[in-house]
Parts: sequence; C-alpha cells; structure tokens
Amino acid sequence: MAAVYKGTLALASGMRIKDPMKSLRQSPLDHRFVQNPYATYAEVLEDDDPIRFWEDYGKVAVFDAVTIRSLLRDRRLGRAVPADLKSSSPSHLAAFAALEDVSMLELEPPDHTRLRSLVLRAFTTGRIERLKPDIHEICDTLIATIPKGTFDLLPAYCAILPVHVIAQLLGVPEETSGDLLRWSNAMVAMYQAGRTKHTEVAANQAAAEFTAFLSDLIDYRRKNPGNDLLSELIRAEELGQKLTRQELIGTCILLLNAGHEATVHTMGNAVKTLLETRFFTLNPRPTITNDVVEEILRFDPPLHIFNRFVYEPVTVGGHQLEPGQEIMLVLGAAGHDPRAIPDPQLFNPFRPSFPHAAFGGGLHFCVGAPLARLELRIGLQRLFDAYPDLQLEGAPTYANTYHFHGLEALMVST
Repeated sequence: MAAVYKGTLALASGMRIKDPMKSLRQSPLDHRFVQNPYATYAEVLEDDDPIRFWEDYGKVAVFDAVTIRSLLRDRRLGRAVPADLKSSSPSHLAAFAALEDVSMLELEPPDHTRLRSLVLRAFTTGRIERLKPDIHEICDTLIATIPKGTFDLLPAYCAILPVHVIAQLLGVPEETSGDLLRWSNAMVAMYQAGRTKHTEVAANQAAAEFTAFLSDLIDYRRKNPGNDLLSELIRAEELGQKLTRQELIGTCILLLNAGHEATVHTMGNAVKTLLETRFFTLNPRPTITNDVVEEILRFDPPLHIFNRFVYEPVTVGGHQLEPGQEIMLVLGAAGHDPRAIPDPQLFNPFRPSFPHAAFGGGLHFCVGAPLARLELRIGLQRLFDAYPDLQLEGAPTYANTYHFHGLEALMVST
C-alpha cells in the first residue's frame, strides 16, 4: 500500500494543496481475496484513514461504516451518470442499454421518485404480510423435492425460493422460473468484476429475450389483470401516471433481478454460516429471529460494492472529490468496521441488531428489503425444521463474482 493517490484539498484561502490518499492494490479476481475479502477490509479499517485509491479499479473506495452511511444519503452524489460523461452504447449492448437507461437503480429524482413511488405500492407492510402463507407453501413444496444424501442446496432450494416469490408478487408465471434465472444471471454478470465481451453479448441476448417475454406478458395482463404488481403498474400507465412501456418493462426486470439475486446469495451464505458455527446443534430451541437475520446480513452480505458519481465538490475523510469522479462504497466492509460493531469478525446471532449497509441506504435503499428479510426468516426456519441434522460436505467455495458475494456451490447432506 505504498503508492499514493494525489487528490486535492481546498483551503479557506482559496489555495489548493496536494492531499495524499493511500492506495490499495488488490485484484478483485484474486482467489484468496474472493474467498475472504474481510481480511483486506480489516487491514484497511485498522488505519486511521479508511479511504483508499483502489488501483485495480482506478477509483476511490470508502470502507468505514459511518462514511458509507453518510455518503449513501448525500445528495451531492448519485447513481445517474453525469451528462458530460455519458457515451453511446456499442451496438452489441443495445438491448441491455435500453433497459439500464430506464432502470430505477440508475436514475435520480424526479424520474427515480416517480418510478419508486409506483413500485412501493407492492411492498407495503400489509402486502408483504399477506405473502407469508405463500412463502411457507413454496418452502414446503421445495423441501419435499430435496434429494436424499449429498446434493447442492443452491439450485435445489436457495435459488428457487426467491425467484418463485418475486414472480408471484409481480404476476409472472412460476413455470418460467428457469428462464428468469437464466436471464437474470446473464444480466447481473455485467456488474461483476472481470466483465468480458462474452459477458456483454450474453447479457444483451438475455435483455432482449427478457424484454420480449415481458412485452407479451403485459399485453396478456392488460386483458386479464390480476392482484399483482405488474397489473398495478399497467393500471398506472393507463391512468396517465407517466409510466412508459419501456419503463414498465425495465422496472419489472429490475425487480425480478434484484428481487432474487441478493436473496439467493444471502440464503446460501446464511446456511454456510449457520452450519459452520453449529447454530442449530448448539441451541436447544433454535429459532431464526429478526436479530439472526440482521446478523447474517451484516456478517456475510450479498453485495459488496455500490458505486456513486460525485455531482458537487465534496470532502470525504479529508479528501476532496470533484464532480464526475466515481466513488466505490464498500458495503461489505461497513458491517465489519470495529469502530461501529464490537468484534465484527465474530458471527453472534444473539447480539442486538447493529446498523449495516447490506440493503444500501438513502434514496436507493432496497425497496424489497422487507420481503428479503421475510424470505430469509421463513426459508431458513422451514429448511432447518425439516432437516435439523443438515451438514456441510466439504468447504464451500465462493464464486469469482465480486462485487456480488455468493457461493458457487453448497454441498450438504441430510
């Protein structure tokens, strides 16, 4: 970490001096780092200044919990690409770019506010509560099909549960879950480290197929509305609430992708952690409480990097950032900051909930957070109620997909 990034610091006199920022050299594709990024985070967080110029990305990265929470709410930064930095997308990414241009995740007010207000109708406390029986039923159906002996729990349970739940909420036929998973995996790969031309071509193909599928489904739902989010969004469009067809498609794809991707990883990471720490064998009446879910989200979250653009000059930890810079918020480090959480390296399901950044924050706080928490609580409880002697077979390995942090397989035996 000897290299230095030269930022600038504005003085009251108007003079500007060079402000040294320590740098970090750490490939996001390095196997040891992917398996345990928390060791690198701990090294940075031991320093008085937990901000680094991450050379492998060529961007400033923030690691401490307080600064990350502050920047997530700071309106001088945002997700939308500044106008002077926008460039046309290559032809092989046309379908993908068309969706990203209307993605709520990549917008700022007023467009973000308009779309988010419509989506929030599906994530009210009442509607989430009414999903409980459906989640129980989906869990029990999946558990009944779990094979005997040794098997991979990810495709058998962790990946299927959230996609069925979000499909039901949106009004997408559950029998299309295989296509939904395939399209989502291809598109989400665009946000992972190590993106290639092959990744882009696959993502664009998935975007085109996903768009065509939803376009047909929208036409069907216009004639056959139901009690689901897609039908509500269609009604909003028909009532003139400024929702274009492309925004309708893009919003549904975002919710389908985000609605299961993070939960898949969290479910797998949770089972791994609970089995490694022998949570269910050391406790006479093991229960997945809200505090257990929060500790799981803090300890091994599914999303580790969330980027934002600087819109106005802003000082971060004594370092001046200028408009146009892209800054990386290391969400995975926030939950392991010893300044904010005692003994953060220990998984303690009985500790009171501490603030974490697993769902982001500010305007872009995950709208599906209440649903994800409910899925985790019910899904984990039903799984371990059915298989209290579930055990790991070998050491699980994390997939080489940083910024997302999830297992490539979870071999267990019943």
